[in-house]
Amino acid sequence: MSDFEGKAAIVTGTTGIAKAVAKRLARGRARVLACGIDAAANTALKSEAASEGLPIEVHRCDVSSSADAKDAVEKCIRLFGGLDILINSAAIHPYGTVTETDLETWNRCLSVNVTGIFLFARLCVPEMKQRGGGAIVNIASVQGHACQRGVAAYVTSKGAILSLTRALALDYADASIRVNSISPGSIATPMLELAARTFSPELPVREVFERFGHAHPLGRVGTPEEVAELAAFLASSKASFCTGGDYLVDGGLLAGLAVK
Repeated sequence: MSDFEGKAAIVTGTTGIAKAVAKRLARGRARVLACGIDAAANTALKSEAASEGLPIEVHRCDVSSSADAKDAVEKCIRLFGGLDILINSAAIHPYGTVTETDLETWNRCLSVNVTGIFLFARLCVPEMKQRGGGAIVNIASVQGHACQRGVAAYVTSKGAILSLTRALALDYADASIRVNSISPGSIATPMLELAARTFSPELPVREVFERFGHAHPLGRVGTPEEVAELAAFLASSKASFCTGGDYLVDGGLLAGLAVK
């Protein structure tokens, strides 16, 4: 597998989907800078990359900080000589209605989930232009299309990602920069584990995952690697005519009506 030979990539986040994407790109021989704020997750990814012989550098980064984003992009260019691919995956998932969500939590969610994409895109686009083009993939969510109760800040951020993706795609199509988003359903990640513990703290996570999976027509939750394969496709030359789109990895979740 060498579909990313000679390519340089930034992946924001170092757990769950982000980790799987970083590894998938690296297995395709991309040189990857993975940027995350969680020290334990950063250390784990660094160790796994070393043991698997994957060309992944791990960088501590708060994606909502303009200074941190600038440092990350500059480091990527310094290490790899350029930048071809940006995968925006870092996110947080607070719970609460608008009356239950304080302003600090609201601002933090929008800052990480949306402003982080804005910051990295505005820094990476000029570098991609110098390379003659590039690909950006933003990890959104099915909750940008439809939502559950009690997740006001999170769903607002994911809806914004869909719109920002379209704006980026239109603004930079003439520079051969393709921009797409992915909307996963329930994926077996630390974020889904948090949901399981939040809504059913009395049950083992595995049992809650099975219940979540039953809501999907395919009867299970997805894996980070399944999302990573689509991200890799959209970042590759195989998706050369794909831009401005959102792609579901949701096991059929949004295909049906809740009618029996």
